[in-house]
Amino acid sequence: MIPVIEALLPLFVGAPLLVGGAFFVAPAHHRLRQVLGAASLVALLVGAVVLVVITADGTVLAHQVALWPGGIAIPFVADAFSSLLLLVTAILSTVTFGHLITSGEARSPSIASFVLVLAGGVAGALLTADLFNLFVFIEVMLLPSYGLLVILSRRGDLGGSRLYVTVNLLASTLFLAGVGLIYAVQGTVNLAELAGAGDDPATAIAAAVCLSAIAVKAAVFPAHGWLARTYGAASPAVAALFSGLHTKVAVYIIFRISAVIFEGDPAWMTPIIIVATITLLVGALTSLGESEMRPLLVFQMVSGIGFILVGVAVFTPAGLAAGVVYMVHHMIVMGSLLLIAGAIEQTYGSGHLSRVSGLRTREPLLTAVFVVGALSLAGLPPFSGFVAKYALVQATAEGGQVLVAGLLIVASLLALVAMMKIWAEMFNGKRHADVELLAAEARIRERHALLDDQPVDADAVAEEAALAVERHEPPRGAETAADDDDPHEHRGTRVPVRLLVPSLVLAAISVGLGLGAEGLLQLAEQAAAGLVDINDYVRAVIDR
Repeated sequence: MIPVIEALLPLFVGAPLLVGGAFFVAPAHHRLRQVLGAASLVALLVGAVVLVVITADGTVLAHQVALWPGGIAIPFVADAFSSLLLLVTAILSTVTFGHLITSGEARSPSIASFVLVLAGGVAGALLTADLFNLFVFIEVMLLPSYGLLVILSRRGDLGGSRLYVTVNLLASTLFLAGVGLIYAVQGTVNLAELAGAGDDPATAIAAAVCLSAIAVKAAVFPAHGWLARTYGAASPAVAALFSGLHTKVAVYIIFRISAVIFEGDPAWMTPIIIVATITLLVGALTSLGESEMRPLLVFQMVSGIGFILVGVAVFTPAGLAAGVVYMVHHMIVMGSLLLIAGAIEQTYGSGHLSRVSGLRTREPLLTAVFVVGALSLAGLPPFSGFVAKYALVQATAEGGQVLVAGLLIVASLLALVAMMKIWAEMFNGKRHADVELLAAEARIRERHALLDDQPVDADAVAEEAALAVERHEPPRGAETAADDDDPHEHRGTRVPVRLLVPSLVLAAISVGLGLGAEGLLQLAEQAAAGLVDINDYVRAVIDR
């Protein structure tokens, strides 16, 4: 059974790429593309579950493509760490693709192709054990990402897309230069053959070049500013997809290079913990100054990257396990919150905290999903965030980094303040007088595909707003509870339930991870064990 599964490892990469490529050239109705695309992602998800089950006991699967000898074949490896992340990325890909369909953003015939190619690239980056092929798969990830950004940029804002292309091209060039330097020094870019090569100063410097490039892609301080500009301009579903895939794949690579090449050498981990601590504080503080929901969440995402990297820098079994748990939690919760922000923006035409307010009484389901995500992000029990932050603080303190442990708690409190800011202004505030007009204008713009700088007739907006108020009856009992100064408190525009289902699914997973934390911790501990002791990983790659 195991040899069969090993031989099928390339399919995790090849199948999405083939199906996505076929969509580009094969004539098909867009609904058929959506169905086949969703089915492909579900198949990837099922395959990832199988890999997690097999590798949960420490088993390492490896396969050389087409049985070519090492150095020529592309080595694919699946251990507990890569399998777990493959599963989470498959979940996020499936859910966000569902959001793209329900929100109508998947109407373009290229969207299904782009998402599948992106998923294939992510699978390749997680499963390959070769630095050059890692570079190739990163580029495979980037190409469809450019397409998604251009096609689904928010109302024609292409500035973020150009910045994304520029930053990632420069970072990819730097990464390739680092890979070339490693090959020049060691004569190989196979990770298994590079085990412990960080002891050589020249190799260590070359690997540090690779880490620097990857840190830019992960949006680590001081190279984090591009993230808010890019993700703010992207479609909310694309931002949620990228938050779970692009930055987290970059963090995965930092985990892997630190473990295999540097073997957790404290001399190299010290700079990482300094940068990680600054990143988590800068992200948390900057988010407090934002006045829109999505940029606020994006800077919280930057802070989360710092949390995860602290687990890498501590480099104890407990620290690495805590970092893995935090990464899984953060991918799920941030995806849920970004999709909520997207549903609000699409429905009300704005994500500004003061312009869209009073959602608590009008949107009970939306409010419930947000509360789950917000409390989990802040790290309150019983959600996954509490488990992740508790494990990370404990591991950091036990690793002798008491000050860093204290700063983790401070950043967590700042995250709670940021979530309270959203709650106070967007959910608990009084409904803004113009919110119905804002939502009506958004619907007209979407209906006629108008950009932000294109005018909309004021009479048409007013008529659209009046129709929405008449169409939506207040919920039972709301009429008597309505404020006398605002008789339409519960009338008018509502976020469609179909837009909330994807974020609801992710929020439910977050609750499940919190209540079933023991299972996640066991998987994370097995992943950490494979990073601390890389002998099984090396043996699996070289012996094949």
